[in-house]
Amino acid sequence: MTEEEFKAGQVLLFDKPLDWTSFQLVNKVRWLIRKNFKIKKIKVGHAGTLDPLASGLLIICTGKATKTIDLIQGQEKEYTGSITLGATTPSYDLETEVDATYPIDHLSEEKIMEATKAFLGDIQQYPPVFSALKKDGKRLYEYARSGEEVKISARNVQISEFEITQIEMPKVHFRVVCSKGTYIRSLAHDFGKELGTGGHLSALRRTRIGEHSVADAHDLDSFVNEYLSQEE
Repeated sequence: MTEEEFKAGQVLLFDKPLDWTSFQLVNKVRWLIRKNFKIKKIKVGHAGTLDPLASGLLIICTGKATKTIDLIQGQEKEYTGSITLGATTPSYDLETEVDATYPIDHLSEEKIMEATKAFLGDIQQYPPVFSALKKDGKRLYEYARSGEEVKISARNVQISEFEITQIEMPKVHFRVVCSKGTYIRSLAHDFGKELGTGGHLSALRRTRIGEHSVADAHDLDSFVNEYLSQEE
């Protein structure tokens, strides 16, 4: 691919590895393009953040395609992952330590499956306090880490599919299809609450955004080989 094609605009699909921030992957891709073509500047951005503890589809846009980021971000998303029942964490995932535990012996497979129905359709959801959302010019996680209480407003989100794919207590594995703005960490927390056992997100992978699938995504090596390795 040529420098002109990257500047004209490309929509690139990446499989973000665990422990990388979305920002780190964007920076790496920008650096690779600049280095390959020996250029000083090129616009590169991503269409929807994935937490470091999540893997999967991250869409990265270059050049003029960065103007389509809002449009891509607005499309429905699909995730797979696991919820660990019987324990809660302040961040609703593995970023923070368990702060409370609950018995789970009374749970049946039927009850777990039935609980998903409470989250289908248009629902109200509270974002995690450990999130990058801003309130009064400050990130929510900044309030959380300083121990400062902050009032968070619920938001409307839509969950069109929520299925339990496997049960390996205390973990339940799931697949969910949802609208922009849905926090899967909050879904995990609320699902545990619905069951009366508490719960937190213990694994997450984004598999689809709109028509774009992680099955078609690159890792950094395949990106370099396919897009940047050119015969002199």
